[in-house]
Amino acid sequence: MNPVMENLLTRRSIRAFLEKEIPMSELEQILEAARYAPSGMGRQTWKFTAIVNPEKIQKLAAAISAELGRSGYTMYCPQVLIIPSNEADSRFGKEDNACALENIFLAAWSFGIGSVWLNQLQEICDRPSIRNILTDWGIPENHVVYGMAALGYPASSEKKEVEKIGKTAIIK
Repeated sequence: MNPVMENLLTRRSIRAFLEKEIPMSELEQILEAARYAPSGMGRQTWKFTAIVNPEKIQKLAAAISAELGRSGYTMYCPQVLIIPSNEADSRFGKEDNACALENIFLAAWSFGIGSVWLNQLQEICDRPSIRNILTDWGIPENHVVYGMAALGYPASSEKKEVEKIGKTAIIK
């Protein structure tokens, strides 16, 4: 099978990670893949912020936990958290960031790095306890976070078959 197709068909959401550092050279390539994602009208109104400090990641997780009343929320303790943000008034910001996240997930998987989409900030990124953290990390105050990518090496090498749902059709 073509390696691109194999990568597309074998990637799965991973929710348990090893405490193993992701090499900076691989993280930089994953971020480069994000930058090359499609964007509406080629505007690229996004910013990508990668957090590689587990304590800082858990600080954000604790703030999310408090805001949403989800005791013990940890974002699955990733080694890296990539936060794509986009201008709040960007017409295609949500779609652009979704495309970038998909590139992040696929690029990560090509290195054997697992990932999972986190969407908790979408409605709460402007609450003071969250915005203060984002601002400290250099995320512009006029940016919205629609989703984040938690990355790390999978804790289990077990490959699970996923039920094929959804339908396809080819019309001639």
